[in-house]
Amino acid sequence: MRLRNRKLPRDAVHHPVFARFYARFSVAADQRGGVAAYRQELLSGLSGRVIEVGAGNGLNFARYPRAVSEVVALEPERSLRQLAVRAALRAEVPVDVVPGAAEALPVKSEAFDGAVASLVLCTVRDLPRALAEIKRVLRPGGELRFFEHGLAPGRALATAQRAADRTLWPLFFGGCHTARDPLAAIEAAGFELGTYRRLDIPERGLRTPSSPCVLGVARKPFTQEGG
Repeated sequence: MRLRNRKLPRDAVHHPVFARFYARFSVAADQRGGVAAYRQELLSGLSGRVIEVGAGNGLNFARYPRAVSEVVALEPERSLRQLAVRAALRAEVPVDVVPGAAEALPVKSEAFDGAVASLVLCTVRDLPRALAEIKRVLRPGGELRFFEHGLAPGRALATAQRAADRTLWPLFFGGCHTARDPLAAIEAAGFELGTYRRLDIPERGLRTPSSPCVLGVARKPFTQEGG
């Protein structure tokens, strides 16, 4: 497919140390932390053309159903993008890995049937703009599948999340902000929330600022107010 030139540098994000850590940690979390099952749930039932924003090292690629005709996977971090390219070669569906940032998706409007945001909305620099871009590239009625860190429902952990976000957590973890509220942000962007559920990673044991997560689906409305 032809990508749009949105005038962003090829490497809009550069976290080489975090990229090496994430490449190892994410595989371990999939294998021993149960994250692989959440990825499967996230992608189940998708079909047609899909854009994945912040593909990381490509762990979702092997789990796309065969009804998906094409995946355009954006990853701004060079080291992770190289790993994603290797993962794309092993996928059972066509995956095109390209550089780009969520705030300026280099693709045409209303070009996709589905969009996937997997543990990435916590890291984008401008969350409302990123969600506006995802909405722009989805066809009316298209689905946004999300699996994201989120603000804890309990006061104690939510306070710890806000404190972590103001100090060293984003520096150490690739720009991650654990106290964001993805559900509120998705609704504010004009999506219609579908089913979702809250979960903790890991399900048992010590909870960290990144433990509270939400997994679900939202849809771009068929009609737009003022459109």
